[in-house]
Amino acid sequence: MTSRLRIDHQQAVRYRLAVNRLGERLPAGAYVEAARFGLQDTAPRDALVGLHARVAECEPSAWEAPGLVQTYSPRAAVYVLPAADFGVFTVGRMPLDPVEQQAVEELAERICQEFAGAEQRQGHPELRGACATGRLLLRWTTSALYAREVEPPEIDFREAHLELCRRHVRAFGPTTAETFGWWSGLSRPDARVVWSWLGDELLPIEVEGRAAAILAADEDAVRAAPAVTGARFLVASDLRLFGADRYGLFAGPGQKSRIELNDWHHPHGLMLDGQLRGAWGRRQGAINLRLAGRVTGAERAAIEAEALSMPIPGATMSLRLS
Repeated sequence: MTSRLRIDHQQAVRYRLAVNRLGERLPAGAYVEAARFGLQDTAPRDALVGLHARVAECEPSAWEAPGLVQTYSPRAAVYVLPAADFGVFTVGRMPLDPVEQQAVEELAERICQEFAGAEQRQGHPELRGACATGRLLLRWTTSALYAREVEPPEIDFREAHLELCRRHVRAFGPTTAETFGWWSGLSRPDARVVWSWLGDELLPIEVEGRAAAILAADEDAVRAAPAVTGARFLVASDLRLFGADRYGLFAGPGQKSRIELNDWHHPHGLMLDGQLRGAWGRRQGAINLRLAGRVTGAERAAIEAEALSMPIPGATMSLRLS
């Protein structure tokens, strides 16, 4: 197919920020909608900070709001997900080969037999893979990980894979089959097969001369993506929206940083008006921020307000600029 649309990196990022609700916040309490693409819950409670960036008046308990669950999902990381989409984010990651599927199912069965119907504090080395069956639910408290057996989701195997791929393309488009495989955890051959299943749902485009695709249904949204205003403290996983692959265009694979200030102590990013302008890290309620260049008085006030409103349980928030 011939590409119908050519866009630059900035337009791609504007679309991703908008569709991920990192422009205009959702109404208070809209946590399930905010987590529709899954929120990686890396320590120390990144999913809560991700919800705060997306939802007005975010509460400290937002990550465990009704309608949300946790399990190992994309990239075998702990994710906060809509409970209604549990099957998409689990079964959608199962291998396509029947022999490999059986091996994963047998692994999950062994683990469930060990649990004997009870929730168990976990360090099981094979739990990550077994969660793809949809038979295991997690509860991560930041200090301990618990798992329990649940009824497997009633979802068609093929449709689970198709919908997981749709979610990826909608959230991270423009994107590629390779990026989908990296994000989902599927093997490259499986990712290419699932990608092909979408068929005419995909619209081929170019980003800075690189071939990619979006959902055809999202063409108007990509063309009309609005500029983002205001300050947002983004967690490291959300920085992929700016491009983390070797070209700096797509969500992965790769770990290329969009800002040189990121390091072990400042893994996250400060976004001002749609641009990455700083790097930050947090210990409890203490946020340490490194800025790239000067900010205006109004920008500084917006940054401080955003930092101090972060809903960290049991913490009084503070901001230190370095």
